[in-house]
Amino acid sequence: MNLEEKMSLSILIPTYNYVCVQLVSDLHQQAAMSGISFEIIVADDGSDDSATIAANRAIDNIPFCRYDVRSENVGRARIRNYLAEQAQYVRLLFIDSDMVVLTTDFLSRYIKCSESVVDGGVSIGGSAKALGGNLRFRYEKSAQPRYTARCRQQNPYRDLHTANLMVSRDVMLKHPFDSRFTTYGYEDVLFGKSLEQAGVDILHISNPLSFEVFEENSVFLAKSEEALATLYTFRDELRGYSAVLNLAESRVVAVLSPLLRLWHRVFGAAERRHLCGRRPLLTVFQLYKLGYYLQLSHKQQLKP
Repeated sequence: MNLEEKMSLSILIPTYNYVCVQLVSDLHQQAAMSGISFEIIVADDGSDDSATIAANRAIDNIPFCRYDVRSENVGRARIRNYLAEQAQYVRLLFIDSDMVVLTTDFLSRYIKCSESVVDGGVSIGGSAKALGGNLRFRYEKSAQPRYTARCRQQNPYRDLHTANLMVSRDVMLKHPFDSRFTTYGYEDVLFGKSLEQAGVDILHISNPLSFEVFEENSVFLAKSEEALATLYTFRDELRGYSAVLNLAESRVVAVLSPLLRLWHRVFGAAERRHLCGRRPLLTVFQLYKLGYYLQLSHKQQLKP
């Protein structure tokens, strides 16, 4: 990578029904001060909230930024591929629209990197006092120790996430996200696998953005169920890259599967009410996910 290429960056932000003007403004301020050539493209993946779209129109008034409204919701994989195709610079920085910039040197840390794929990681914002009853918050907080750069680098391909990821345009175009992933979940996992198979190195660094938006319990649970259905659909490709799938296909669970499925049929609805309630337990969440996946798998296998 020559100096001119290193001193340029396309910041790519997919969004759906979320106002991200502040994020774009914060990133623009850092990019403008860094002296690099840059662009910020926000691709709206078919939002149906007119107020959100109207608010995000302000992005078009920020220099070197544009808000691209797409009429169709194509999903997390295809919208990122679209952004990569639209980008004009050789380095692409993918950022989820609900991220929050924490430091004044966020972009400069990326600019110093010359690797083809760099994962900056995330940190979990919010307080337990205010969000103690939020299932997503509890889940993310429990996983936070694994989000350090050192932990992620131990399994660099399995712990790759697109919320805060810089990748060269050349790598991205050669190894795009699998467009078959039109439902929620696991498109980044398969992307990591494709990079591993291609022998593309990944560097994990400590350059996090803050995750501070935690949906209601019922919404998060529905998204988790959708992700489990995605996992089942692509189980052959994702085998070895998903903890849930590894557990579901383990010898112990294979023996206990009839009992676990019976438990889910009898108590699954009660577990779901608990998880949508005020004080959800993560142990119940893990049990519910395993039972949901096993029941889904069993039903699909019984189909003619």
